[in-house]
This record gives sequence, C-alpha cells and structure tokens, in this order.
Amino acid sequence: MDAVIYLAVLTVLLLFWVRRKGVEYVIIHHRWVFVCLFLLPLSVVFDVYYYLRAWLVFKMCSAPKQHDLRVRDIQRQVREWKNQGSKTYMCTGRPGWLTVSLRVGKYKKTHKNIMINLMDILEVDTKKQVVRVEPLVNMGQVTALLNSIGWTLPVVPELDDLTVGGLIMGTGIESSSHIYGLFQNICIAYELVLADGSLVRCTEKENPDLFYAVPWSCGTLGFLVAAEIKIIPAKKYVRLQYQPVRNRKMICETFSRESQNKENHFVEGLVYSQDEAVIMTGVLTDVAEPEKVNRIGCYYKPWFFKHVEKYLQENHSGVEYIPLRHYYHRHTRSIFWELQDIIPFGNNPLFRYVFGWMVPPKISLLKLTQGETIRKLYEQHHVVQDMLVPMKSLEKLIHFLHSEINVYPLWLCPFSLPSLPGMVHPKGDEAELYADVGAYGEPKAKQFVAKSSTRQLEKFLRDTHSFQMLYADCYLTREEFWEMFDGALYRKLRGQLNAKDAFPEVYDKICKAARH
Repeated sequence: MDAVIYLAVLTVLLLFWVRRKGVEYVIIHHRWVFVCLFLLPLSVVFDVYYYLRAWLVFKMCSAPKQHDLRVRDIQRQVREWKNQGSKTYMCTGRPGWLTVSLRVGKYKKTHKNIMINLMDILEVDTKKQVVRVEPLVNMGQVTALLNSIGWTLPVVPELDDLTVGGLIMGTGIESSSHIYGLFQNICIAYELVLADGSLVRCTEKENPDLFYAVPWSCGTLGFLVAAEIKIIPAKKYVRLQYQPVRNRKMICETFSRESQNKENHFVEGLVYSQDEAVIMTGVLTDVAEPEKVNRIGCYYKPWFFKHVEKYLQENHSGVEYIPLRHYYHRHTRSIFWELQDIIPFGNNPLFRYVFGWMVPPKISLLKLTQGETIRKLYEQHHVVQDMLVPMKSLEKLIHFLHSEINVYPLWLCPFSLPSLPGMVHPKGDEAELYADVGAYGEPKAKQFVAKSSTRQLEKFLRDTHSFQMLYADCYLTREEFWEMFDGALYRKLRGQLNAKDAFPEVYDKICKAARH
C-alpha cells in the first residue's frame, strides 16, 4: 500500500511539473516523462482493445462475412472517384501516423482517401497450409493466433505492429529468410481492387505479371484487400546458440557460413563495433533443457540486445531455449535499440519490474506526438535504414557504415533473393544470398550530415547492386531510383491497368520530398 501511495504522489508531482513547464517543453527536452506518463498507458489500451477485438471476431467467425461487404464498399468508393472525374490520385485513408515508418506521407492531404477498414484474419486452412488475412492484420495478431493452434508463418518480421499490407507492398524480412526469402516469397495469392473498381486475384499462374509486380509497389497498382500466406507447423522453442566473434573479416565469414547452412532455422547477427559481434543460430524444437529456458519476452527481462551483448563482454558462447513467440518478438520491447534514446533508463531492472509491462510505446503514438522540433532533430541527427546487400559486399558495407555513419549495434539478417520478375532480384539468373543490414540510432561520425551521408550510402548501394528499404529516408533522384530498382514489369502493369491516372508512381510516394 505504501508503494502505491508513493507512486501516486510521485505522479501528481510530475503532472504539476509538466503543467508548470509546459507540454511542448517537456516533449522536446524530457520526452521520457511524456512517454512514461501518457504514451505507455495509452499504448496498453490500444493493445488490449485490438487483441480483444481480433479474438472476438475470429471466435465468432464474423470476419469472412464482413470482409465481402467491406470490399464492396471499397469498390464503391473507387467507382465514385472515377465517376467524379478522377481529378486526383487515390491512396488509402489510413492516417500516416499509424504506419510503422518514422515519416508521414504528405500526399495524404492532397489525394483522394479511400477508407480501407480491413484488419482481420479471415481463415486458417491447415490442410492446404494457408492463412488468408486482410491487409491491416499485424504480426502480433498472426503469431498470437497461429502459435496457439500449433502453426506459424515461415517468415515473421520482428515488430508486433508491422502489417501484412505494409510487408507486401514494401517488404519484410526475418532470421528465417535465408531459407524462405523475403515476406513476399511466402505469399501465394493477392486480392486487389484496381483503378476501375474491379476485384482481381493474382497468383504465380493466375495474372502472374500482377503477382510479381505487387511487392515493393507501395499501393500504386491497386488496393490490397486480402492475401494468402503459407503456414508451417510450429514448435515450442527455438534452441538459440550465441557465438561471439571478433575481427570484421571473421564476423562476415562466420555469418555467411551459418547463413548457407540450411540446418539453421534462424540466423542473426548483432554487430557492436566494426570488429565485435555476436552471431546467433537457432533451431526449432519441442524439447528443452529446463534450466536453459529463457522467456526473454517477459516484461521484466533485460532487453534482448543487451542480453546478447553479455556473451561478447564475457567472451563465451552459450545456448538457450526461447519460447517460439518470445523469439519472434525478441526486439519488440526495446524497438530493437531505439527505445534507449527515448527512455534512457528503460533497461534498468527497477523500471522493467514496475513499468516494463507497458513497454513499448506504440510507434504510431510516438510519431503523432513528436512535434515539428523533434521531427527535425530526428531527421538531422538520427538514422533508420535497412540496406539489402549481396553477402559478398557485407564486409565493405560494415566498413563504410563505420567510417561514414558510425552507429551501433548493427542488425544482420540473411535472406535468399530468388531470380524472379519484379522490382527486386539478383543481378544474375540464379538465386543469391543477401544480407539485410539495419542501422538504427544516433550517428557518432563527426562528419555525418543527414542528406550528404545518406546520398553516399545510396551510391554505395547502387554500385554493389544492393537495395534500400522504402520505409526509410530516400534522397535518390528518380533516375537513381530506377537504376537501383527494376521498373520494367512495374511500368508495364501501370499502363495495362490504367493505374497511371489513379495512383502516383512509387517514387513519388517514397522520396524525401513526399514525406515529412
């Protein structure tokens, strides 16, 4: 009881201080206060509401019936836009602050907003090993349902709030991607409402050009209304082995070797300096050694990247058994390592035990409340980039990032890139092993300047036949963008589907000028 009274008094004093200093001052200079007092509780309310809603909808089997009605309403909106003269481009009506990207699209204010309220899991077919979902279903929903009935997605991108639509129209990756490829490679069918209001389904055999053109198109060919995704049997645990590695060359060689070993169900690397890393390999299993089970997803546990760093500091390898869903969302609580910049004491044991159950704050709420001053500070002094590079260029990229940006940790995730039609494919005619290098945080390089440093990075990527994820800040010119990405099939479909007058080109949605 005394503890409750103490916390209540402390809260009242903090609120009085906020009132005296002003909300804007606190948000800019002491953002953790605002996040802890307001955004964390609000994030919990959001999570509870959406979890209960998804559970009730699926249990009552109402989603498939409502789905058809909602799709017809989307078709109606598109036809109304057409009948009114097609005066502006169309885009989804989902507010920009709700997306996981750190930037908000300016185009939402000038384009015709089509309301798309599709956020349910429609069907799980264990015989065909397929789940059919709507585009706003997120990874937290999918794993909660599928894991509870003994199934999972072959590729589960990390953060809970990543949506199926975003992962298809953009891209998605996880530590199983060296076997299964990118998120788009586990999808077997898409359903879209096109510019004329028609509903079309596409697969590898049915409308194959559209099927291969949809990924990376950012909603500029049509509105995604459903997707069918492969599922596989799940197991209870991931047997995770931690291996500290020193020397940049050895890091890349070890990571490449483990990525080529298909007996590893999961491969991941965390690079803590240009010559220090921990390479992790995981295998699915139903049997665990009880004393080695680590429920890393529990709110009171250390943040995963800090937990991994201990193996490097103590210079020893180790093995743990992590429950499957805990493994899938191991970086969620700390938003990889971004939360340490927002709540510097967030990994402190006292904070974890008292407030950890509310972590993390919703990225969408962080964006909604950041204000113009914080937005500009983040733009100039913060990096959030994912770079997809051929494995043979990984060592060069780590050296480049250290010299020009110097932000750590770096996230390493391998993936197989098949030689298929579309915007992203290897240079040759065969599948090639690539690595996703994630750089998130405040650069320490003295010469770092957001625009010029990112431009140098983009040149490095073009020169090595690499790709930049489209959620991040992009300073490419239009010509440079289409040098990086293959636009042949995309432009062909834009013409065939009369999408040129209905949707902006993908470049005009993702370039720096289109976002703030």
